[in-house]
Formats: sequence, C-alpha cells, structure tokens
Amino acid sequence: MKEVVKIEIPVEPETARALADARRIHAIGRLVDRMVRPAGGDDPLVAVLEATRRAAREAGLTDKDIDDELEAYRTERRG
Repeated sequence: MKEVVKIEIPVEPETARALADARRIHAIGRLVDRMVRPAGGDDPLVAVLEATRRAAREAGLTDKDIDDELEAYRTERRG
C-alpha cells in the first residue's frame, strides 16, 4: 500500500461538509495526486480531466448522464 499523508486545504464550508464522506475524500485525494503528478503528458489539468473522464466511463456514465448532471448543477446554482 502506498504511503499517504494528510494535508489541509482551505475550502468553502459547503465543500468541507461534502468532503465529510470518506469515499469522496479519497477520490479527491486521487484527483489531487493525478493533478500534481500526472501519469502522462505535461499539462496537469489535461491529465486530471482525462482521469476523471476515464473514471466516469468506468462507472458506466454516458455523455448524456454527465450533461444532465451539469445542467442540474447549473440550475441549482442559479436557483
């Protein structure tokens, strides 16, 4: 098992509440790892977006699922 180290990152209160879920915090940690040390390519943002896309596909999400979720998020934010 890889060694992991806990760090503090300042976030908004709503974000902190969402990260109370252990599964979510581990997923965010993996994304941060990939962003800082991408497996391939030079652009960390591109690497993390590609990793996120792969994870979504592996979870069975389609482009329509993702578009629907983004629209729901935007609608909620406008609310």
